[in-house]
Amino acid sequence: MSADSVRLGLQDLMFIYGETSSSKMHVAGLLPFTPPADAPSDYLRQMVDEARSQEVVPPWNRKLANPRLQFSPLHSWVTDKDFDFDYHVRRSALASPGDERELGVLVSRLHSNHLDLTRPPWELHVIEGLEGGRFALYMKIHHALVDGYSAMRMLGRSLSTDPKDRNTRMFFNVPSPSRARRSSGEGESSNPLTAALRALGGVTSAVTGGVSSAVDLTAALVNTQLRRDGDNAHISGSASAPHSILNARISRNRRFATQQYEFDRLKKLSAAHGSTINDVALAIIGGGLRKFLSDFDKLPDRSLIAFLPVNVRPKGDEGGGNAVGAILAPMGTDIEDPVERLVAVTAATRAAKAQLQSMSPAAIIAYSAALLAPAGGQIAGALTGVQPPWPYTFNLCVSNVPGPREPLYFNGSRLEATYPVSIPIHGMALNITLQSYADTMNFGFVGCRDRLPHLQRLAVYTGDALEELETASA
Repeated sequence: MSADSVRLGLQDLMFIYGETSSSKMHVAGLLPFTPPADAPSDYLRQMVDEARSQEVVPPWNRKLANPRLQFSPLHSWVTDKDFDFDYHVRRSALASPGDERELGVLVSRLHSNHLDLTRPPWELHVIEGLEGGRFALYMKIHHALVDGYSAMRMLGRSLSTDPKDRNTRMFFNVPSPSRARRSSGEGESSNPLTAALRALGGVTSAVTGGVSSAVDLTAALVNTQLRRDGDNAHISGSASAPHSILNARISRNRRFATQQYEFDRLKKLSAAHGSTINDVALAIIGGGLRKFLSDFDKLPDRSLIAFLPVNVRPKGDEGGGNAVGAILAPMGTDIEDPVERLVAVTAATRAAKAQLQSMSPAAIIAYSAALLAPAGGQIAGALTGVQPPWPYTFNLCVSNVPGPREPLYFNGSRLEATYPVSIPIHGMALNITLQSYADTMNFGFVGCRDRLPHLQRLAVYTGDALEELETASA
């Protein structure tokens, strides 16, 4: 291996292996901005020209050494000696004045296209023509290159809290702090396929990590999969999810929709019901899904089950790495009353998280992988079109990635929101990611265009469910 080569870790390899014509392993972010009042007419052109004049730093100048050998166990990143700036940074425009619907249509189309793995696997689209002279950045990155957690840290380094700062640079021009990358991949992944494929290695790691880890793991799996007494009655096991239209084979095409709420609205409901803000978000998404699936007469009798990535970093650890676990939780789609739905969601997530708290990090990772491992069956069923007779492991993924809590600026342009755009897979046609930013909570809904038509309705119905919960809680 040459001096500038960087070997891919196991988790990174899984994202390369998972790339198919219909399953695309890239994540993205949609960032709308309001330019400064004194922005010149060629403001965006200047922005791109300035970025072009700066050095493109690692990892943004790296490509796969042997991209044609997709299933090689020895993939590595090497520096692209012929980096083509204009291929990676592109300008797009909506028919002015472009509204949020037209922006969503464009992002849906951009997210449907593969990244070229013979080049550094990322693109930045500078989108102009939004109402009020606004613009947006759509950042598209292969999950093997950078995970969501690291991407947010890199984004933060390229933005400023000072609206008068005119010296900020694009994320690909900002060097990362000197720190060795963890070989196993770093940060939070919201892709259940990766966790399922890592199950065997995770279980082995936990059991060989010590007797206490093995005991913790065994007890947790017994509680989750077999026991239905006390708090265990609220925990969702690996065979709790009903068959649904979300668990079909997906196509290459995507739909994307967004919602943004004031953070205090969710916080107020959280305090009133003794729930977490994430519980409130799950409950209103559950309410939205209940109405959305009812429109197509496809609402299962039992609650949909979501896969939830969970950070398990030790207390006081301020390092850049994450320890990541997973739980399964009901969305309450079988419950009409919004308050009862929130109570059910809260009880389930509280019981599942309490089970993790007494476990070692190694046992948590192994437990999570073992919990998700049966999802391989539903993925295989989606690919073959053969529906298994047993219940599924999960129906969708809902991930919550904390973001910056103060307003940020790029050369005077105010960042309005951060909308995550994640990964649907075969057997899971819907992925929803939440991102807190400043005084808002931003929802990004991404799904298979052919399996989930009119996805914008789900975003609207989620807003309706929030209003219903507020009314019932008054």
